[in-house]
Amino acid sequence: MTADDFCDAALRNRVHQALLDEPIMRSLPDAWIVAGSLAQTVWNMQTGRPIDYGINDYDVFYFDDDVSWQAEDRVITDFREVSDRLGVPIEARNQARVHLWYPPKHGLPYPALQKSTDGIDRFLTPCTQLGIQRRSAGDHVYAPAGLDDLAAMIVRPNLTPNFSADAYRIKTARWQALWPELTVCPAQPA
Repeated sequence: MTADDFCDAALRNRVHQALLDEPIMRSLPDAWIVAGSLAQTVWNMQTGRPIDYGINDYDVFYFDDDVSWQAEDRVITDFREVSDRLGVPIEARNQARVHLWYPPKHGLPYPALQKSTDGIDRFLTPCTQLGIQRRSAGDHVYAPAGLDDLAAMIVRPNLTPNFSADAYRIKTARWQALWPELTVCPAQPA
């Protein structure tokens, strides 16, 4: 699967199409549509399911140097209108803040990130290390682990320092129940 093939497939989901322009209209810096909804849209196309089957929510990452909770809360509140309009849950998160809330919430260290794609790099699975960003020259795909696992419907752990085998098992159990065609590799201790 090429980046163009992936982008074409992901953008068949009307929500992804609509979401690409929202960060631009809101002047969100370094904004990307990311993660599971992208992979799940592709899996749905591969398996003949409805395009939005099994998608819990849609994620937007951005990177703003204002790491105050108030600044992020304004963006979250702003995206509630988009969520209501599109009829789907949307989570917008400032990647410049992750290192502030992740350790208390998950009990694991998390480095301060330098850009949104650093957050994508740390996703639980390589097949969901995905992002699409609208640019003036066209839509840009970020897939640091490549697209082979996505195309082959293979799920394996991304053993970063913050990897959680429990979170991986929970997430992949849900995915395998929804998409039994997936090949899920076992979680391995970090």
